[in-house]
Amino acid sequence: MIEADAHLLIVDDDERIRGLLQKFLIRHGFLTSIARDAAHARRLLSGLEFDLIVLDVMMPGEDGLSLTRVIRETLTTPILLLTAKGEASDRIEGFEAGADDYLSKPFEPKELLLRINAILRRVPVVAELREAPKVLNLGCIRYDLDRGEMWQGQDNVRLTATEAALMRIFSACPHEPVSRAQLVEDLGRDKSGGAVQAQERAVDVQITRLRRKIEADPKQPRYLQTVRGAGYMLVPD
Repeated sequence: MIEADAHLLIVDDDERIRGLLQKFLIRHGFLTSIARDAAHARRLLSGLEFDLIVLDVMMPGEDGLSLTRVIRETLTTPILLLTAKGEASDRIEGFEAGADDYLSKPFEPKELLLRINAILRRVPVVAELREAPKVLNLGCIRYDLDRGEMWQGQDNVRLTATEAALMRIFSACPHEPVSRAQLVEDLGRDKSGGAVQAQERAVDVQITRLRRKIEADPKQPRYLQTVRGAGYMLVPD
Protein backbone atom coordinates (compact mmCIF):
# COMPACT_ATOMS: atom_id res chain seq x y z
CA MET A 1 0.00 0.00 0.00
CA ILE A 2 1.48 3.29 -1.12
CA GLU A 3 -1.50 5.58 -1.20
CA ALA A 4 -1.07 9.14 -2.38
CA ASP A 5 -3.72 10.22 0.11
CA ALA A 6 -2.40 8.25 3.10
CA HIS A 7 -2.94 10.32 6.25
CA LEU A 8 0.14 10.73 8.46
CA LEU A 9 0.43 12.16 11.97
CA ILE A 10 3.72 13.94 12.78
CA VAL A 11 4.47 14.31 16.49
CA ASP A 12 7.50 16.45 17.39
CA ASP A 13 8.06 19.18 19.96
CA ASP A 14 10.35 21.11 17.58
CA GLU A 15 8.18 23.50 15.57
CA ARG A 16 10.76 23.88 12.81
CA ILE A 17 11.09 20.13 12.28
CA ARG A 18 7.31 19.69 12.33
CA GLY A 19 6.92 22.30 9.65
CA LEU A 20 9.70 20.94 7.45
CA LEU A 21 8.43 17.36 7.66
CA GLN A 22 4.87 18.43 6.95
CA LYS A 23 5.85 20.41 3.85
CA PHE A 24 8.09 17.60 2.58
CA LEU A 25 5.44 14.91 3.01
CA ILE A 26 2.66 17.03 1.52
CA ARG A 27 4.91 17.63 -1.47
CA HIS A 28 5.09 13.85 -1.91
CA GLY A 29 1.33 13.41 -1.88
CA PHE A 30 0.54 12.61 1.77
CA LEU A 31 -2.18 14.14 3.90
CA THR A 32 -0.54 15.27 7.15
CA SER A 33 -1.56 16.43 10.60
CA ILE A 34 0.89 17.66 13.22
CA ALA A 35 1.02 17.48 17.01
CA ARG A 36 3.39 19.41 19.27
CA ASP A 37 3.46 16.86 22.13
CA ALA A 38 1.98 13.60 23.37
CA ALA A 39 -1.15 15.22 24.82
CA HIS A 40 -1.89 16.97 21.52
CA ALA A 41 -1.34 13.66 19.67
CA ARG A 42 -3.76 11.87 22.00
CA ARG A 43 -6.48 14.40 21.19
CA LEU A 44 -5.98 13.96 17.46
CA LEU A 45 -5.91 10.17 17.72
CA SER A 46 -9.15 10.16 19.67
CA GLY A 47 -11.01 11.78 16.79
CA LEU A 48 -9.11 10.87 13.60
CA GLU A 49 -7.78 7.76 11.93
CA PHE A 50 -4.23 7.77 10.59
CA ASP A 51 -2.37 5.42 8.27
CA LEU A 52 0.97 6.01 10.01
CA ILE A 53 2.44 7.99 12.92
CA VAL A 54 5.89 9.63 12.70
CA LEU A 55 6.82 10.10 16.36
CA ASP A 56 9.79 11.82 17.98
CA VAL A 57 11.17 9.94 20.99
CA MET A 58 12.87 12.78 22.86
CA MET A 59 9.98 15.05 23.87
CA PRO A 60 9.52 16.91 27.16
CA GLY A 61 6.91 15.47 29.46
CA GLU A 62 5.58 12.21 28.07
CA ASP A 63 8.18 10.90 25.64
CA GLY A 64 7.63 9.00 22.41
CA LEU A 65 8.28 5.56 23.89
CA SER A 66 5.64 6.07 26.56
CA LEU A 67 3.15 7.35 23.98
CA THR A 68 3.91 4.36 21.74
CA ARG A 69 3.05 1.96 24.56
CA VAL A 70 -0.23 3.79 25.21
CA ILE A 71 -1.16 3.80 21.52
CA ARG A 72 -0.49 0.06 21.28
CA GLU A 73 -3.08 -0.63 23.98
CA THR A 74 -5.87 0.21 21.53
CA LEU A 75 -4.47 0.88 18.04
CA THR A 76 -2.39 -1.00 15.47
CA THR A 77 -1.54 2.14 13.46
CA PRO A 78 2.07 1.81 12.24
CA ILE A 79 4.57 3.92 14.20
CA LEU A 80 7.93 5.20 12.93
CA LEU A 81 10.10 6.55 15.75
CA LEU A 82 12.57 9.40 15.22
CA THR A 83 15.41 9.90 17.68
CA ALA A 84 18.88 11.32 18.10
CA LYS A 85 19.81 8.17 20.05
CA GLY A 86 20.96 5.54 17.57
CA GLU A 87 22.39 2.80 19.78
CA ALA A 88 21.20 -0.76 19.20
CA SER A 89 19.74 -0.88 22.72
CA ASP A 90 17.67 2.22 21.98
CA ARG A 91 16.27 0.66 18.80
CA ILE A 92 15.42 -2.53 20.66
CA GLU A 93 13.58 -0.50 23.32
CA GLY A 94 11.58 1.20 20.57
CA PHE A 95 10.57 -2.11 19.00
CA GLU A 96 9.67 -3.53 22.39
CA ALA A 97 7.40 -0.54 22.98
CA GLY A 98 5.53 -1.43 19.79
CA ALA A 99 7.18 0.65 17.05
CA ASP A 100 7.30 -0.67 13.49
CA ASP A 101 10.51 1.09 12.49
CA TYR A 102 13.17 3.41 13.88
CA LEU A 103 15.09 6.22 12.17
CA SER A 104 18.03 7.98 13.80
CA LYS A 105 18.58 11.74 13.52
CA PRO A 106 19.97 13.35 11.52
CA PHE A 107 18.45 11.65 8.49
CA GLU A 108 17.94 12.36 4.82
CA PRO A 109 14.32 13.24 3.96
CA LYS A 110 14.45 10.70 1.13
CA GLU A 111 15.26 7.94 3.62
CA LEU A 112 12.26 8.94 5.73
CA LEU A 113 10.10 8.75 2.61
CA LEU A 114 11.45 5.29 1.76
CA ARG A 115 10.84 4.06 5.33
CA ILE A 116 7.26 5.40 5.30
CA ASN A 117 6.49 3.75 1.96
CA ALA A 118 8.06 0.47 3.14
CA ILE A 119 5.87 0.45 6.26
CA LEU A 120 2.73 1.27 4.29
CA ARG A 121 3.49 -1.60 1.92
CA ARG A 122 3.50 -3.97 4.90
CA VAL A 123 0.08 -2.87 6.13
CA PRO A 124 -2.33 -5.69 5.28
CA VAL A 125 -4.94 -4.82 2.70
CA VAL A 126 -8.32 -6.30 3.62
CA ALA A 127 -9.43 -8.44 0.69
CA GLU A 128 -13.02 -8.92 -0.34
CA LEU A 129 -14.76 -11.91 1.23
CA ARG A 130 -14.37 -15.02 -0.86
CA GLU A 131 -16.49 -18.13 -0.85
CA ALA A 132 -13.76 -20.33 0.61
CA PRO A 133 -11.18 -18.28 2.53
CA LYS A 134 -7.99 -20.03 3.51
CA VAL A 135 -7.64 -20.29 7.27
CA LEU A 136 -4.79 -21.50 9.46
CA ASN A 137 -5.76 -22.83 12.88
CA LEU A 138 -3.39 -22.18 15.77
CA GLY A 139 -5.24 -23.71 18.68
CA CYS A 140 -8.01 -21.27 19.57
CA ILE A 141 -6.58 -18.72 17.13
CA ARG A 142 -7.68 -18.54 13.46
CA TYR A 143 -5.65 -16.70 10.84
CA ASP A 144 -7.44 -15.80 7.60
CA LEU A 145 -4.79 -15.74 4.87
CA ASP A 146 -7.01 -14.01 2.32
CA ARG A 147 -8.03 -11.17 4.59
CA GLY A 148 -4.86 -10.97 6.68
CA GLU A 149 -6.93 -11.11 9.86
CA MET A 150 -6.50 -13.02 13.11
CA TRP A 151 -9.42 -14.10 15.29
CA GLN A 152 -9.95 -15.70 18.67
CA GLY A 153 -13.55 -16.87 18.70
CA GLN A 154 -15.59 -13.84 17.61
CA ASP A 155 -12.91 -11.38 18.71
CA ASN A 156 -10.47 -9.85 16.27
CA VAL A 157 -6.84 -10.07 17.47
CA ARG A 158 -5.16 -6.75 16.74
CA LEU A 159 -1.87 -7.03 14.87
CA THR A 160 0.65 -4.28 14.30
CA ALA A 161 1.88 -3.77 10.74
CA THR A 162 5.06 -5.71 11.49
CA GLU A 163 3.20 -8.56 13.19
CA ALA A 164 0.84 -8.76 10.21
CA ALA A 165 3.84 -8.84 7.87
CA LEU A 166 5.39 -11.69 9.88
CA MET A 167 2.15 -13.68 9.71
CA ARG A 168 2.03 -13.24 5.93
CA ILE A 169 5.65 -14.41 5.65
CA PHE A 170 5.16 -17.48 7.85
CA SER A 171 1.73 -18.44 6.49
CA ALA A 172 3.17 -18.51 2.96
CA CYS A 173 5.41 -21.43 3.99
CA PRO A 174 3.94 -23.27 7.02
CA HIS A 175 6.07 -26.05 8.50
CA GLU A 176 9.15 -24.55 6.83
CA PRO A 177 11.77 -22.60 8.85
CA VAL A 178 12.49 -18.99 7.88
CA SER A 179 15.91 -17.68 8.84
CA ARG A 180 16.33 -14.51 10.89
CA ALA A 181 18.37 -13.00 8.05
CA GLN A 182 15.51 -13.67 5.62
CA LEU A 183 13.03 -12.10 8.01
CA VAL A 184 15.23 -9.01 8.30
CA GLU A 185 15.26 -8.74 4.51
CA ASP A 186 11.53 -9.40 4.07
CA LEU A 187 10.63 -6.85 6.74
CA GLY A 188 12.74 -4.22 5.00
CA ARG A 189 15.15 -3.60 7.86
CA ASP A 190 18.20 -4.62 5.84
CA LYS A 191 18.46 -0.96 4.75
CA SER A 192 18.48 0.40 8.31
CA GLY A 193 22.25 0.71 8.36
CA GLY A 194 22.60 -1.01 11.72
CA ALA A 195 24.66 -4.10 12.45
CA VAL A 196 23.16 -7.38 11.26
CA GLN A 197 23.16 -8.70 14.83
CA ALA A 198 21.10 -5.73 16.02
CA GLN A 199 18.65 -6.13 13.12
CA GLU A 200 18.15 -9.81 13.91
CA ARG A 201 17.68 -9.00 17.60
CA ALA A 202 14.93 -6.58 16.58
CA VAL A 203 13.24 -9.42 14.68
CA ASP A 204 13.49 -11.57 17.83
CA VAL A 205 11.63 -8.85 19.73
CA GLN A 206 8.83 -8.85 17.15
CA ILE A 207 8.61 -12.66 17.29
CA THR A 208 8.26 -12.49 21.08
CA ARG A 209 5.41 -9.97 20.78
CA LEU A 210 3.63 -12.08 18.15
CA ARG A 211 3.94 -15.20 20.29
CA ARG A 212 2.12 -13.42 23.11
CA LYS A 213 -0.89 -13.16 20.81
CA ILE A 214 -0.97 -16.70 19.44
CA GLU A 215 0.54 -18.93 22.11
CA ALA A 216 -1.05 -20.21 25.30
CA ASP A 217 2.45 -20.20 26.81
CA PRO A 218 4.76 -17.83 24.87
CA LYS A 219 7.78 -19.19 26.73
CA GLN A 220 7.06 -22.68 25.40
CA PRO A 221 5.73 -21.94 21.91
CA ARG A 222 3.70 -24.59 20.15
CA TYR A 223 2.78 -22.78 16.93
CA LEU A 224 5.62 -20.32 16.28
CA GLN A 225 8.62 -22.49 17.00
CA THR A 226 12.33 -21.76 17.12
CA VAL A 227 14.30 -24.10 14.88
CA ARG A 228 17.86 -24.26 16.16
CA GLY A 229 20.30 -23.00 13.55
CA ALA A 230 17.52 -22.39 11.00
CA GLY A 231 15.28 -19.59 12.33
CA TYR A 232 11.56 -19.67 13.09
CA MET A 233 8.74 -21.87 11.80
CA LEU A 234 4.93 -21.61 11.90
CA VAL A 235 3.32 -24.95 12.76
CA PRO A 236 -0.47 -24.71 12.38
CA ASP A 237 -2.84 -27.51 13.43
